[in-house]
Amino acid sequence: MKLEYINEKTKGTFVVGNDESILTHGGILRDSTINSIVFNFQEDQLAFIDEVKYTFPKNTVLPLMANQNFRFESPEQLIAWQFNREFYCIVDHDAEVGCVGFLFYGICNPMFIGLSQQDIDDIQLTGQFCESDMQVRDRMQNEMLRTLLKRIIISVTRLARTQTADNVLLTDEKLDLIRKFNLLLEGNFKTEHEVRFYAGELNKSPKTLSNVFSLLKFPSPSSLIQRRIMLEAKRYLHYTDKSAKEIAYQLGFISPAHFSRFFKLHSGDTISAFRDKHEQN
Repeated sequence: MKLEYINEKTKGTFVVGNDESILTHGGILRDSTINSIVFNFQEDQLAFIDEVKYTFPKNTVLPLMANQNFRFESPEQLIAWQFNREFYCIVDHDAEVGCVGFLFYGICNPMFIGLSQQDIDDIQLTGQFCESDMQVRDRMQNEMLRTLLKRIIISVTRLARTQTADNVLLTDEKLDLIRKFNLLLEGNFKTEHEVRFYAGELNKSPKTLSNVFSLLKFPSPSSLIQRRIMLEAKRYLHYTDKSAKEIAYQLGFISPAHFSRFFKLHSGDTISAFRDKHEQN
């Protein structure tokens, strides 16, 4: 099944279905702004995200970003909701859904969010409305589909928040600070590798920023910066033929040697050994 809506004026695209073509995504190999929300209402199966294998449990939902490479063991058993920036920009409309830097581009990635039977019933009912409105071609269709998408995003964001460790401590103020940090990190990790930059942009001291993350038992800001750089480095090594030198400068390192030491420290492998392992697999 694949239901698709395209706004001819804006090129906004919204897709719902389980066709393999929408449940296989090229990540950085594809010039795309498509984010996905994937539901598994059936049995556990394997998900491959940026070449890492995960178990995608039954009755869970998985948010996926445009820059992630992913595929699934049994895509026909899943349901995906996908939308591009032109249809609904989660950054521009963050005040409406509050998901940027948490559900999407957040610390816990990938995030498998458990669903109760009531959650499943609510989501499936929204899905039925969506399928119906996909058939209605009138000037209200775009807004109706956007409204249904927003309902799904808000519902999943609420569930994710309640399932976060120490969620009682996760006040709106602290969550907003963490979300803003994550969004800043996503936009600047290639050029800014120090905590002081992000703290300054958030009008906080590095110590204050680190204390908030520590209180909530999240990884430290410095480790999140390192982790994001490593993720991008591995993507380049997996999916492109860029040289170590090209990757080093693209990720803001002062020299290829500096990048090589950084990569070995955080992966345990040299760059050539990591690439060889990938090619063997």
